[in-house]
Amino acid sequence: MGEATVETLEGRTVTPSPIDGRADRPTEPRRAWIDRLRTPRRPRLWFEILLIAVSYWTYSLVRNAVPEQKQEALQNADWIWRVEEALGIAVERTVNHAVNSVEWLIVGMNYYYATLHFIVTIGVLVWLYRGHPGRYAATRLVLFATTGVALLGYYFYPLAPPRLMSGEGFIDTVLVHETWGSMASGNLADMSNQYAAMPSMHIGWSVWCGITIAILARPMWAKVLGLVYPAFTLLVIVATANHFWLDAVGGLMCLSFGYALSYLLYGSVAYRMPRRVKPVSGGAELELRPVV
Repeated sequence: MGEATVETLEGRTVTPSPIDGRADRPTEPRRAWIDRLRTPRRPRLWFEILLIAVSYWTYSLVRNAVPEQKQEALQNADWIWRVEEALGIAVERTVNHAVNSVEWLIVGMNYYYATLHFIVTIGVLVWLYRGHPGRYAATRLVLFATTGVALLGYYFYPLAPPRLMSGEGFIDTVLVHETWGSMASGNLADMSNQYAAMPSMHIGWSVWCGITIAILARPMWAKVLGLVYPAFTLLVIVATANHFWLDAVGGLMCLSFGYALSYLLYGSVAYRMPRRVKPVSGGAELELRPVV
């Protein structure tokens, strides 16, 4: 005999619950919403430009609106430094002095710190938009979630960068070499919160870029560059005395949150989403296939 069915007021036929005979509540609307969310769509250029601009403006506004708690930030920096000494990893000052002795190298790192953080990240977003539209939204969400949760760190854990510590001998390489390399040094100091070093978004963003390039790029040289980029960024943020090693750990924790949120919402690792999407209207369907 077949299973008994019940016709609902909406005209749908559902199977009664085996426990009490009541018809299960239909879940089609919720499933349909989830399916729509997880279906890759072609991103709209105007919307993406607006979203990135508004998001970065909001991020900068909130980050710089966090009260500059100088005394607490310096105390936290001293605590971080003592912890690293206890762990045997407090070599930031040694790296800072060693690289500072090579003028062309440290000047290059100053400009690297000030520019590539934005240039490479925007470049990867554009590459994803053009070459991997099906993976764009899920991968972009990782970056945005990473940046958003970092604001909590800036608010609840003000931290001075090593270069602002007194008595520890760190060199502010931007001031010494009179280069434009940090929004928190020299004449630009009033434009940025100087005590928002934890977590390091230079690491959060660069590792996101590196993973994305290493997984999705085809040429081997591009994959290698993707892996080298965050490693060199770590050297730069330490050599310029803008961050401690543990700030980088904070950046990685924020990035992990970003990947976890993207996975929960899309039900898949961002890079395993279909590369291409169906046209919005008309035209032949593009191939939908996961990354190999």
